Amino acid sequence: MSKAFTREQDSADDEDILPALELPVGVKNYITPSGHRRLQEELDHLWKVERPALVKTITWAASNGDRSENGDYIYGKKRLREIDRRVRFLRKRLELAEVVDPAQRGECDQVFFGATVTVCDSSGCENTYSIVGVDEADVSAGRISWVSPLARALLKLSEGEVATLRTPTGINELEVVGVIYCMLD
Repeated sequence: MSKAFTREQDSADDEDILPALELPVGVKNYITPSGHRRLQEELDHLWKVERPALVKTITWAASNGDRSENGDYIYGKKRLREIDRRVRFLRKRLELAEVVDPAQRGECDQVFFGATVTVCDSSGCENTYSIVGVDEADVSAGRISWVSPLARALLKLSEGEVATLRTPTGINELEVVGVIYCMLD
């Protein structure tokens, strides 16, 4: 059978792009202003810069004749599907996003969305985490999702209170040392 009549299957659907970014059912997609800006910039870059350049390359490659062995054409079409899938994902996430500015909270010693929290574990080691939206979480940068187990353990606690966190290695107790609300990068 000719390849012209077969449909290529992508290995990932929209839901498979980043399954860890699934939101619990019935909750809003909270996001900080900087996280919203980063997602919007990525969308704009993909839609206005990468996609048009790739379409030009695909058009050029298609004009060269036989497409079955044309690497530029085949790779270009695959990359175009990836870009279109990411664009759909970003548009959907931005449409559902509810921007919450942590700087608007002002003076507050209780942990809520957007807080930057300093905790001290039982060994005296201090760590600082910013509680952010699902789409902007990056543990290596100290930004944890508000739906993560650590953030859920810390939410609604005040300075001086202790959070109990169950981990595979056992139960950890974390004391909230400091809570600040500021504009995140």
